[in-house]
Amino acid sequence: MSTRSERRWAELARDLEFTRLPELRRQAEGWRTSLTGLTALLAVLVLLKGRDNLGDLPAAARTIATGLLIAAFVLLVTGSLLAARAAHGSPERKILLGGQALRRWTEQEVARVTRALAWAYLLCVLGVILVVGALAVAWLTTPESGAKPIVVRTDTDVLCGELIRADQHQVEINSKTDGKVSLPWTAVVSMKPGKTCDGVP
Repeated sequence: MSTRSERRWAELARDLEFTRLPELRRQAEGWRTSLTGLTALLAVLVLLKGRDNLGDLPAAARTIATGLLIAAFVLLVTGSLLAARAAHGSPERKILLGGQALRRWTEQEVARVTRALAWAYLLCVLGVILVVGALAVAWLTTPESGAKPIVVRTDTDVLCGELIRADQHQVEINSKTDGKVSLPWTAVVSMKPGKTCDGVP
C-alpha cells in the first residue's frame, strides 16, 4: 500500500469520529421505517383475517396463537420506538457550546444509539419469530377443510364422524368410536355439520 493511500485511510479514520453519529442516525431511520411497516402489516392482518381464522382453531391452539401474536406486536412496537429514539434522539435542554462538552455528548449519544439499534434489531427478529410461531400453530392445528364432521341423530343415539356417502337409501359415516356405520334414512332424525366431534358421544 502506498504512502498516499495510507494517508487517505488515516484521514477517513479521523473523519469517522465526526460522521459516525449521523451515519447511525440514518441506519436507525431505516430500521424505524421497516419496523413500523412490519407492525402495521401485522396489525392489519390480525384485524382483517386473524379473527375468523383463529376462531377455527381448537381452544388451546387459539390461546397460544393469540398470545404469540400479541407478544410479537408488543415486541415490534417496542423495537419501532427504540429505532425512532435512535434516529431522532431525545430532547436536550442544554445547548452545548464547548468543544469538549460536545465531544462527550456525541460519544455518549453514539453509545446510546448503538444500544438502541441492537435492541431494535433483536426485538424485530424475536417479533418475526413469534409471528412465524403463531402461523405454525395455526397451520398445524387447523382442521382440514374437506374433513369437517357431521352429527347424525337417531331415535336412540347420536353419532359423529366423517361423511363417506349418502344416497337415497342410507347415509354412511366413519365414526372414531364406532368405525364405519351405515344408517337407513328411516332411522335418521337429523343430520347437520359440526366443527369437531369433541363432546359428542
